[in-house]
Amino acid sequence: MSRKAPPDVNDRASSAEPGTHFLGTRIRGLRKRRNLTLSALAEQSGLTAGYISQLERNLAYPSIPALFNIARSLGVTIQWFFASEGAVDPADAGYVVRRNSRLSVHYEDGIIDELLTPQPSRQLEILHSRFPPGTYSQQSYSHEGEEAGYILAGTFELWVGDRHFQLKEGDSFSFSSQEPHRYGNPGDTDAIVLWMITPPTF
Repeated sequence: MSRKAPPDVNDRASSAEPGTHFLGTRIRGLRKRRNLTLSALAEQSGLTAGYISQLERNLAYPSIPALFNIARSLGVTIQWFFASEGAVDPADAGYVVRRNSRLSVHYEDGIIDELLTPQPSRQLEILHSRFPPGTYSQQSYSHEGEEAGYILAGTFELWVGDRHFQLKEGDSFSFSSQEPHRYGNPGDTDAIVLWMITPPTF
């Protein structure tokens, strides 16, 4: 089970980029189906009602730990919030993900995860993660399972428990997801990470 995000995550809302995105709509719709008020979801997730309201109105993107806590409180994984504007060929469904039909989710500061495995995935989840220069998952979090990653481009910084690693293109890593972890891009170009998680609890 993941830890609640520390209080300073509450105030990390950033202005969402213009254009259509579905994350806020999906959060609000699932919250209402769960018959939860903003206040109740805020209490369960360790966030503020004002912050969640900004997310639901598409005025901000969440931090990674914040969305993880919201998903956990609503009884789903982050996979549930991935959205795509691309059409999926019925012949591919459940087996193949085409580049133009990847599901994606946007976080604050421009961090983007794209889901490379079909939904619903089985025992493995693969993500293509892009971190703009200087962006970080500021708060540690943990969850069930194991994960591994491969640095496709740029530089990457990783904390697992008390350990700290500086990684670059071609490096890889693996750890138990139950250990508190956080990460980010200390470089001046995008960091791109191929991320694998099993089971798909993220």
